[in-house]
Amino acid sequence: MPVYVTIHRIRRLVLAAVDEPYTLDQLRAPRMNIQLVRPLVDRLYNPDDLSTVYCLLANRVQFLRSQEETLQQTVNIARAIVCELVATRILRRFHEDNPGRPGLLLLANILVSGFDAFDAAPEAVRRQSRAQKWHAQERGGHERKLIALELAILSESKILIGSIACQRVVDAVHRGQVVYTPLSLVDILPDHYKHHPVSLYEPRRAAILNHRRLIVPQLRNLIELVHFAILLALYVLTMTYCNRPEWGTRSMGIYEIAFDIFTAGWVLEQFAAIIEHGWEVHAQNLWSFLDITFILIYGVYGVVRVVELLIGVDVNYALPILCTAAPILLTRIAFNLMPDNIVFIALHAMMRDFTRLTFIAIWCFTGFLLGLFWLMRTAFTSDAAWDSTAGPSWATIGKWLLWIWFGLDGTGIERTAEFHTYLGPALAVTFAFLGNTLFLTILVAILTNTFSKIMNNAAAEVQFRRAVLTFQAVKSDSIFAYPPPFNMIALIFMLPLRLTLGPATFHNINVAVIRTVNAPVLLLIALYERRRVWARGMPTVHKRGWTHFGLSPYGDIQLVFAEPPPEVLDQLEKLDHLDMTAHIDISGERKSRDLDAESMGSFVRRRKQSDGSVRSTEVY
Repeated sequence: MPVYVTIHRIRRLVLAAVDEPYTLDQLRAPRMNIQLVRPLVDRLYNPDDLSTVYCLLANRVQFLRSQEETLQQTVNIARAIVCELVATRILRRFHEDNPGRPGLLLLANILVSGFDAFDAAPEAVRRQSRAQKWHAQERGGHERKLIALELAILSESKILIGSIACQRVVDAVHRGQVVYTPLSLVDILPDHYKHHPVSLYEPRRAAILNHRRLIVPQLRNLIELVHFAILLALYVLTMTYCNRPEWGTRSMGIYEIAFDIFTAGWVLEQFAAIIEHGWEVHAQNLWSFLDITFILIYGVYGVVRVVELLIGVDVNYALPILCTAAPILLTRIAFNLMPDNIVFIALHAMMRDFTRLTFIAIWCFTGFLLGLFWLMRTAFTSDAAWDSTAGPSWATIGKWLLWIWFGLDGTGIERTAEFHTYLGPALAVTFAFLGNTLFLTILVAILTNTFSKIMNNAAAEVQFRRAVLTFQAVKSDSIFAYPPPFNMIALIFMLPLRLTLGPATFHNINVAVIRTVNAPVLLLIALYERRRVWARGMPTVHKRGWTHFGLSPYGDIQLVFAEPPPEVLDQLEKLDHLDMTAHIDISGERKSRDLDAESMGSFVRRRKQSDGSVRSTEVY
């Protein structure tokens, strides 16, 4: 694919077409769609070039990064939006022109097949680009490749991800119908001897112990949920039975040992997930900030616990630190159980804004702490020398300011008069106005704006988070095939083995060990998938709740909307003839319209079979 040429071609076209700071609503208007978006789609769409969507998203990423460094910020944002809209339209054309399973495979190759940005570039350009970057891990010619779906997540292209074509691929990857070899930044335990292209999975032709099913997102998310449930259970047992004074600090209970070992393997798994695609992609996960917080708590606990065991102190410091992880773990399990809940999605976005604004406020308000502390030193300095015990400490002053910030106590305003009759209370009152009034108002305004944006686009947010979970669950590193704490054993023994054996021999040994360790899980997966395939030929209707038992009085309403037979479709076509050049308004009158203005309203496209009967209809 001429990826390098296509990337620069798109950049030239977008730079020439967009020179004003248009908004998303303006670019989606009918006039802009006819004058700007559709000509770009017509020029760039090529049924034989599957890299166009990737090239458009690569340009979007570059425009978004450029808007932070140049003066034309709003213009570059408009250019990035145009790239996303054009990529969405081109992906929709591929979806319309290629129906059925072959079309699904084509869309999957567009979105999850790897592309090299310097493919078809001059050799001098390729050498220069390789010299400026680190040495990539060997992947049999697939080094440094990225997929279009990853760029869409990185650039937060929620319009493209929310499109029908992209959701079709995401859903197929999530269920394991589309399988491919993922590409990653760095692997801890790489095993790239075999590279499987994008394909449609057929359970009846696969092996019984198919270790590659461990990276199917639907199954992988369930496995990770089980791992975290085990960690939470061990944590509860540790804090229930080991957090007792009579146990002392010189010994460890069986539950604490099991918790430490399993959690170390779980932390290794999270570390591998972060370095696989980088922090920018991993941070899109809803519970990424919770995982980082728990890892920090566990790290501090581990260091303190080792010191306690080595020194043999009588006071227990480590387990009280571990107690602070309880709200993190319980909140994280709620995020796992409801990853598509719009409240948790909004909470994730608001926590990011809240953390950023709080850090800025603490950084700025530290000046009040230093000002009051130095003012106190001038008040309590004697003629001889400075007495460090005179006056309140900096910790006490910080406590006063914290109480003022939260509006709990005004003692600090009264006590600062001891530092200076006028300047002390003036600083305290100014801090109260800025911290308790202005900061709180700004915080509420920012969080309200963030929440309203997410709720106004709730469907796109849910689809974006589902795409993130699906993309992150397809793991490239073979370390993920070993459940905690077996992943630490694999790291100790398999990594040195890889350095001594050839790629083929190591691959065979690694696959054999993975299948042995995960044999019960792989057997259950094979039985479930084959049972689902056997039941695929039976007519089924998805039911929920009481309808599963046939007790719902509204079952006929759902059943009646099944696809009608061909004779009914022909009868409907005779009653209401619909074509591309006409539509029917609410009064029943037929109005003609020009094909050039198709974007200004919806139209119905008929698809007829060879005998003239209507096969299907699609609304645009």
